[in-house]
Amino acid sequence: GSNQGGVNDGEAPNTNDAIGHGVDEKKVGFSLTGETIEEAENVPSEEKEAILNAFNVYIDAFNKKDIERYLGTLSENTESFDKEEERVYMTEEVFNEYELDRVATDVTIVKYSEKEAQVFSVLETSMKQISSGLAVNPAGRQVTVFTKEDGNWLVSSIHYIGDEEKK
Repeated sequence: GSNQGGVNDGEAPNTNDAIGHGVDEKKVGFSLTGETIEEAENVPSEEKEAILNAFNVYIDAFNKKDIERYLGTLSENTESFDKEEERVYMTEEVFNEYELDRVATDVTIVKYSEKEAQVFSVLETSMKQISSGLAVNPAGRQVTVFTKEDGNWLVSSIHYIGDEEKK
């Protein structure tokens, strides 16, 4: 292996937290606003299965409010979020406050290398505040970036663009 640094070396770490993340299109391999989503052509079938499975576990753990399983899908080695802060935030601000149902469609691996994969999806999330009954249904597109660590694909960063509210 070469010792060359990654693209992000020397740049300021991304300060967006893992939920309220903005989109940094320089880091994501394509624009989130385009209409055509094309699958990367070089994904070995067993890796494709492993990556999509990791993505499904990440969505499923969110829906089931399974904090340990959710945190288990996240990378330890990322500047995008801190696992302990994520634990507190997800437990107190999200899981305890809301009934959740997130559905991912158009799930597509759009960029792949042996160490990193980018998974595009259209997300529709139903969030109902338990205390007030207030419901919100944010929809948007997300690129979930996975890195391969010790043979496992883990979420290392998330880039989300919300759709404009339909009038």
